[in-house]
Amino acid sequence: MTDLDWLKTQRTQHQDLPLPQHLAVIMDGNGRWAERWDLSRKSGHHEGAKALRKTVEACYYLNIPYLTLYAFSMENWCRDDSEIADLMELIVMYLQSERDALKEHNIRLHIIGKKSLLPDKVRREITLTQQHLKDTTGMTLTLALSYSAREEITKAVRDIAHKVAAGQLHPQEIRSDHIESCLATAGIPDPDLLIRTSGEMRLSNFLLWQMAYTEFYFSDALWPEFNARLLWQAIMAYSRRKRRFGRRSPSKLPPNQQDLRLAVNQQGCDSRLVPLTAT
Repeated sequence: MTDLDWLKTQRTQHQDLPLPQHLAVIMDGNGRWAERWDLSRKSGHHEGAKALRKTVEACYYLNIPYLTLYAFSMENWCRDDSEIADLMELIVMYLQSERDALKEHNIRLHIIGKKSLLPDKVRREITLTQQHLKDTTGMTLTLALSYSAREEITKAVRDIAHKVAAGQLHPQEIRSDHIESCLATAGIPDPDLLIRTSGEMRLSNFLLWQMAYTEFYFSDALWPEFNARLLWQAIMAYSRRKRRFGRRSPSKLPPNQQDLRLAVNQQGCDSRLVPLTAT
């Protein structure tokens, strides 16, 4: 039985299990996997690309609406030129080889990060792939490329400052939703679950604003080892957690947006702290 078939069986047996609506993943450990097997780092990244493909496929079959993958950080530009070149070529190969499969599965592609720093060939393949998928309406796959959460937040603050300077917004009117609307993830719900592989336990400048109430799951598996079985293990752990969002009981969460506004007005709490639906 393949890992995917096993996953489908598990889902059938646990149909009432709550799934994350937005899964974020820090794909870590390609280099260490290569060292373990006495292979080149390039080989490790290629194996990591296979794990990426399997994860997208698994999330598709689980009907997880949003999947965000940390593919290349701003800090990764500090790596050796040869490794960066290998990673950029791998991104090109992934987009070229997967765009038809993404379209077949009705998957949308969203890119966040400073794309201006990416090589021309990478930007070209991103454009071609997004054009190829322009009519898709299903799961949103977000790739974080040349991404920095601090840079993202800084840009959002800068955009708001320009609006204030232009007289379009008064400082006292600035709310958290103004910042959210200026983020690269505007319109996408915050992650419910973050998975990081390789045993590391840090965010590494990834979605810092968006993960205020995200559940974290850290796996000792190196990224090339990650598969549908390990994904399901993380989801099972997620399903056992009680998400209170700062309140004493999940049952006290406002059931709809009207009650949400009422709670915010009466209690003076930030609307970000109260989700529209409990999971």
